[in-house]
Amino acid sequence: MDVRYLKSLISVVDCGSIADAARHEGLTAAAISQRIQVLERKFGFELLSRVGNSAKATNECMRLLPRARRIVREVSLLNGDVDEDGLTGTLRIGAISTVLTGILPPALMSLARRAPNIQPAIVPGTSRSLYRALLAGELDAAILVAPPFEIPKTLKSISLEREELLFLSPENLGGDFKELLSSQPYIRYDPAAWGGRQAQLFLDEQGIVPTLLCDLDALETIVMLVESGMGVSLVPHWNGLKKLLARSVVTPISDSRYERHILFLSRVEEDRLNMLKALQEILLEN
Repeated sequence: MDVRYLKSLISVVDCGSIADAARHEGLTAAAISQRIQVLERKFGFELLSRVGNSAKATNECMRLLPRARRIVREVSLLNGDVDEDGLTGTLRIGAISTVLTGILPPALMSLARRAPNIQPAIVPGTSRSLYRALLAGELDAAILVAPPFEIPKTLKSISLEREELLFLSPENLGGDFKELLSSQPYIRYDPAAWGGRQAQLFLDEQGIVPTLLCDLDALETIVMLVESGMGVSLVPHWNGLKKLLARSVVTPISDSRYERHILFLSRVEEDRLNMLKALQEILLEN
């Protein structure tokens, strides 16, 4: 059995369609379909349930996926086994959106210079989804907001940044920021998101009940709405925020209780320890 066919099957399941998996794999949709058909003939049952343009794993496929993921993972480690430094192979890194546009790009450039044989595979997502993917073994590491619960001992945690809370308002508005929060449309950093809890805590403790315009778990979009004059917001001061600001007034909320905490999480039992260590060192240096 060609392990590349298993990899294509996993891509289809993860992407949700053959077309998206083909783009992810750099192949044609026909090639992906042919690989799935070969596997189905090999196993003797259907692996995918196709509805319109989507493709979902059948019950039989779901039962074999964990072992298939382990097989693909073990094969990907073979090249690294002959590297005495352990700095060869793919490193699967999950990252929230503000990390993707903030601390991660310069870190990846430094990693490429220091360890050119490491091939980073970047997976975007929310803190919650990346945390689950890390626990499931689908990621080697994740850079995300600290969860609102105790991190299990199976995971290693490194603190990267503490981002203070900021009040953002259009430049044409004047006055006390607490008054503006009460009187202006409020673009809320979704309190259901791990990173949105601090802003909501501030409002609750100050007794402020704003007029809600919308909930968003997309900080870049929140800033764009404030910049366009749609309302005001409370957001963390992430690395990269300044690039988005042109017509907004920023007021820091200087209280550590409302800071957003960014962590680097990895599993304690990990095959790519040297690669993870190299990335950790670079992130802490930057």
